[in-house]
Amino acid sequence: MSTLTGKIAVISGATTGIGLATARRFVAEGAHVFIFGRRQAQLDEAARLIGRNVTAIKADAANLDDLDRVAAAVKEEKGVVDIIVSNAGFTEQAPIDTLTPEHFDKAFNLMARGPVFMVQKLLPMMTGSGSIILVSSAMHQMGIPGHTAYAATKAALRSYARTWAAEFKDRGIRVNMLSPGATDTPILDSQSDTRENLVKMYQGMIPLGRLAQAEEIASAALFLASDQSSYVTGSDLMADGGIGQV
Repeated sequence: MSTLTGKIAVISGATTGIGLATARRFVAEGAHVFIFGRRQAQLDEAARLIGRNVTAIKADAANLDDLDRVAAAVKEEKGVVDIIVSNAGFTEQAPIDTLTPEHFDKAFNLMARGPVFMVQKLLPMMTGSGSIILVSSAMHQMGIPGHTAYAATKAALRSYARTWAAEFKDRGIRVNMLSPGATDTPILDSQSDTRENLVKMYQGMIPLGRLAQAEEIASAALFLASDQSSYVTGSDLMADGGIGQV
C-alpha cells in the first residue's frame, strides 16, 4: 500500500517548483490533491503533469474570498482534509533603504497572513490524524541582505508551527514547518540577479555544494505528511543542504 492511500491533500502554490513536485509525489503515493494558484495556464499545465487524482482551482492564497472558494470546493467534492501544505510564495529582494510599503504588504499578505487563513478555513474538515505543513525557508534563521520582508514572513511560520502544535494537540493534528534551502526552481528566474550568478553564490554557501531539486524537498514533505512522522509535531525540518546549519 502506498504511503498516502486515500488521503486528501490541499496544496497552495502548486503550479511550479516545490509545490508541483509535492503534489506529484503525493498522488504517486495514493493521495487526491487539490492544488491552487493564480495563473490559469500554469494551473492547467500542472494538472496535466500530475495526471490523475487532482482538482485544480484558480485562486490567490493571499485573497480570503478565494480561500473560501477553495474550502467550499474541497468540502463539496471530498468533505475532508487530511493534509494541508501552505507553500505559496515568492522572493523579491529589497534592501531596507529602498523597501516600500507595497513590497512589505505583498510579502506579508501572501506568506504570513495567507497561511493563517488557509489553515483556519480548512481546519473544520481536518481529520483526527491530520498533518499541516508550512513551507518556510532556511533563510528564516539566516541573515542575507535584501530579504527583510521575505525572511520575516518565513520566521513567522516558525511561530505558527509551535503555537498550532500546542493548540491542536487535543485534535490529533500535527503541525510542522519544512525549511528548504536554495532549490532549483523557477523562482530563481524572478530575482534581481541572473540565475547563473545566484547558483554560483548559493553553491559557495551550501555544504553539499549544490542546489536542491524540488523532488528532494517533496520527499521531505511526504515524510511530514505521512504516518512516518507520527511522533513529530512543532518541528522545523531543515532540508537545506546544510546552508542554514553552518
